[in-house]
Amino acid sequence: MSTPVFSTSRRIAAEFIGTALLLAVVVGSGIMAERLAGGNVAVALLGNAIATGAGLVVLILIFGPVSGCHINPAVSLAFLGRGEMEGRLAALYIAAQVLGAVIGVIAAHAMFDLPLVVMEGKARTGAGQWLGEVIATFGLVMTILGCLRFRAETVPFAVGLYITAGYWFTSSTSFANPAVTLARALTNTFTGIRLSDVGGFIIAELAGAILAVVFARWLFTERRA
Repeated sequence: MSTPVFSTSRRIAAEFIGTALLLAVVVGSGIMAERLAGGNVAVALLGNAIATGAGLVVLILIFGPVSGCHINPAVSLAFLGRGEMEGRLAALYIAAQVLGAVIGVIAAHAMFDLPLVVMEGKARTGAGQWLGEVIATFGLVMTILGCLRFRAETVPFAVGLYITAGYWFTSSTSFANPAVTLARALTNTFTGIRLSDVGGFIIAELAGAILAVVFARWLFTERRA
């Protein structure tokens, strides 16, 4: 059976809707978790992490066959850097991801009867958190590339599990996604980030993605003796 090839418009639509749903999950579950946790930040983070990881598995299973379900500019740029994606398509993916992320935050606010945009997020800055984002994004891109190299069918589950773990083992709670980072500057809820801190996070995320592409090229390339 041949593998279906989807039109560019359908692939862009998948990236837009997929990223919007991702942000609705991230921000919406953060709002719900904070409301139900009674001030216990650990419980709120656990609820946010589980919902995000589970949501990622479902989104990749749905949209992966259409667009690859990058829903992350760092992932699209990684494929561009590996020569597996054309520059024009990568630019369209990233535009769709950023716009979808913004719509997702607005939708989450609307569901909980909050102002649609509030740019007074939490302070998230400093060398430790930047390093956390480098490691989080490096690990995410390595997870994707490693699974695609050896067991492609495991990508949805591996990505969901990695991000769930990343909420807990990284100092930054593993944004690992420039579109997510930018959109989360539009909320002052549990998952928000100050607009002034977005730049440092995005630079760290792109650095992590670049490191992963370089390392994966060396690690996963077979050489004949």
